[in-house]
Amino acid sequence: MTVCLLLLSVVALTAAVPAPRALTRAAWPERDPVVGLWVWQCLVATVLLCCLTALVLGAAAVFHTVRDRVFAPAPPAVTAAYDLSTAPVWAVALTMLLACGAAWTTAMLARELVEARRSRGQARAHLRERAPELPAGLPAARGPMLVLEDEYPDAWWMPGHPPQLVVTTGALHRLTDLQLDAVLTHERGHARAHHDWLLHLSTALATGFPRVPLFAHFCDQTHRLVELAADDTASRRCGHLTTALALIELNQHRGVLSCDSSRRLLGERVDRLLEPPPRLLRRHRALTTTVAALVPLLPLLITFAPGLTALS
Repeated sequence: MTVCLLLLSVVALTAAVPAPRALTRAAWPERDPVVGLWVWQCLVATVLLCCLTALVLGAAAVFHTVRDRVFAPAPPAVTAAYDLSTAPVWAVALTMLLACGAAWTTAMLARELVEARRSRGQARAHLRERAPELPAGLPAARGPMLVLEDEYPDAWWMPGHPPQLVVTTGALHRLTDLQLDAVLTHERGHARAHHDWLLHLSTALATGFPRVPLFAHFCDQTHRLVELAADDTASRRCGHLTTALALIELNQHRGVLSCDSSRRLLGERVDRLLEPPPRLLRRHRALTTTVAALVPLLPLLITFAPGLTALS
């Protein structure tokens, strides 16, 4: 059970306040939000993998059936290296706690996916009611882009099968061709990177474990960094100034430059586009990406170390 304690120590160090707060306060993720999102995902994956491996080892120590299945292909020396013959009372309680956590995480993820699917269904039904009727003889499929009659300028990407880009006539009247291209590129950037799945994951974890700082910061930063990443995609194609102007035109009626907390991100995005920070150097991006990808290997290294040592 020593391995389980080591794994939970990694969870405590990773999910505690200092680590996520330090990453939240760092300035470099704003310079390269894609790399920032990758680092956050690797940290969360490390915590989840630690809990999962600790649950498997704890269940192997408590239940002989699980132990026989997990260590069936391993020689007796490997099984003996993990010292799973006797499980103290605290190990049983810890295993049950981890099992409850795994079940709760699965339930939160399932709930988030079901809710997202229901919301998408309602939104698509609402769009079908608002969309103009096609002339007789034309196919029923409306294609990947749908134009709605609405005086308010707006554009959004609706995930699903098939995904659909929705633009209002207010946006078509207010935006120039290049600004409209920037908006469409921004939304397509969300779709290509599958940001909706990342948002669902972060929301489910933050909802299920609101007192875990890592998950709370992961949710906040994911909602922020996906927008910055999509802004970068649009600005690389259409220019920073054009993208900033398009963002202002689309959100003037919402108070894009307001100091209200719910609109503060819009102001930050505009300021960032008007004064774009320098991107990370290529070697820094490569080093950060590689180090972050190696962090989730730590639980596997801790888990397999006793067995590999016994084999050697």
